[in-house]
Amino acid sequence: MQEFDPRRSATRWAPRVFTAVAGLAALGLGWKLTADDASAPLAKAPLDPAALVALQHIAFASAEAQPGFERPENIEVKVRPGETLQGAVQRTGVAPEEARQVVATLQGAIDTVNIKAGMAFEAAVAQRRSQRGPARLVGLSMRTSPSSTLTVSRTFDGALRLREMEEEVRDEQQVACGEMNGSFYESVANVGGTPAVISQAAKLFSHKIDFSRDIKEGDRFCLIFDRKVTESGRTIEAGDLEYAEVKGQKFYAFDRKGENGNSQFFDETGKNIKGFLLRTPVDGARITSKFGLRRHPILGYNRAHQGVDFGAGTGTPILAAGDGVVLEARRWAGYGNWLRIRHSGQWDTGYAHISRYAKGIKPGTRVRQGQVVAYVGSTGMSSGPHLHYEVWLKGQRVNPIGAKVPQGTILAGAELASFRSQKARIDRMLAEGGAAVSNEDTPKLAAADIEKAKTSLR
Repeated sequence: MQEFDPRRSATRWAPRVFTAVAGLAALGLGWKLTADDASAPLAKAPLDPAALVALQHIAFASAEAQPGFERPENIEVKVRPGETLQGAVQRTGVAPEEARQVVATLQGAIDTVNIKAGMAFEAAVAQRRSQRGPARLVGLSMRTSPSSTLTVSRTFDGALRLREMEEEVRDEQQVACGEMNGSFYESVANVGGTPAVISQAAKLFSHKIDFSRDIKEGDRFCLIFDRKVTESGRTIEAGDLEYAEVKGQKFYAFDRKGENGNSQFFDETGKNIKGFLLRTPVDGARITSKFGLRRHPILGYNRAHQGVDFGAGTGTPILAAGDGVVLEARRWAGYGNWLRIRHSGQWDTGYAHISRYAKGIKPGTRVRQGQVVAYVGSTGMSSGPHLHYEVWLKGQRVNPIGAKVPQGTILAGAELASFRSQKARIDRMLAEGGAAVSNEDTPKLAAADIEKAKTSLR
C-alpha cells in the first residue's frame, strides 16, 4: 500500500479528496463503483492489478487520515478455522466495536455468518501515536470473485462506506512465446501460460517429443489460446489451445465435422498429428530401461526385456496410448497389476506394475487416447515404482520406440481449404504479436499510474 501522511491539517482534506477522485477518474480505472451515492461510471482503461490495489488504498487512506494517528499500514488477513469475520477483523488491532461495524457494513453484500476458513482480505490500519488504545481502521478490501472487489472506507464524518468494484471481462486470444528456461511448465508459465493450457500442450506433444530428453535450454516455443481477461489484464479463465509450437514443430487446432465438437490438431500440411499411439504414456517420465536383452535387477541374470520402463513416482497417472478397448485388467505373475488395451489393426498396449486402476477401468471399457487408465506402482517383481510399457502387434511384442505404427489422417477438399484459411489467421497473429510481452513492463506501468494518483492527491 502506498503510504499517505495523515499529520496534515484536517481542514484541507476536502479539496484534496475531490482532487483525488478527479485524478482517479482521469486515470480511467475501468471499474464500476456501486454504492448508495455512487455517481457516473469512471472512464475505462487497462490497469495492472497491483496498481489498482495501490490506488484503491491511496483513495481510502486519504479519506480517513486524522491527527493523532500514525501512517496507515496494509495488513493481509486470512480467516482461521472456526474464526468469525469479526474476529478476523479484530486481529488487525481495531476495537471490537469497530470490527462489529465493519461486519455490519459488509452484511448487505456478502454472507458474513457462513465464512470459510482461508477467506482473505486486506485492511489499512493506523496506529495511535500515543501507542495507547486500539488502532483505527482506514479501509478494508476483499475480493469476492475473479472480477469483483468489495471495499469499506470512512467518510469525513466517520461513517463507513461500502463500495463494490466490478471489472468487465472480455474474451481474447493470448499469444505466449518464449524460449525454454528450466522445465516446459516453468517456461510457458513465465510468459502467461496457465496450468490448464500447459497441460493441453504437454499432452499434444507427448507422442512427438520426450520432454525429459529432447528439450534443451533456448529451444523456442509458442502457444495461442483463448482466455477470459479482466480490464486490468488478469486472466481469470483459460480456454482452448488454438496453436502450439515446440522445437519448430507447429500444430494448428481445427474442428472437423463429425468429431463430437472436439478440435483436433494438424501440422502445416493438414496432416493429423495425433499418432496412432502416444510415444510416452506417462507425462514427463524418463526411460530407465529399454527393449532388448538386459541383466534383470532382481533375478540377477540376463534375459529379454520385452518392453520399455519409465521411471515415475507411485501414483503418477498412466495414459492410454491410443483409442481402444480394455482387454485385461488383472493380476499377472511378475507383472503385478496388469492392464492390456486392444487397439485397431491388431495392435495392443500393455501396462505393468501399476498400483491401482482408474475408476471404471475393467475389461470391455472403451478408452480414448490420453485418458488416465491407471497409476504407477511397484506391484509384482519390481525393484521400485515405475511403469513397464509394452506394444504388441498380432500377438507378438515389438519395440515401443522403434515400432512403425499407423499415421494420422490427412485433410482434403473443403476441409483442407477451411483449415488453410484458419491457419492463415493464426500465422497473421503470430506475425503481429508473436513476441511475448515482457513481465518487466507491468511494474513500470503500475508505478507510473500510482505516481500520477499520488500527484493528484497533493
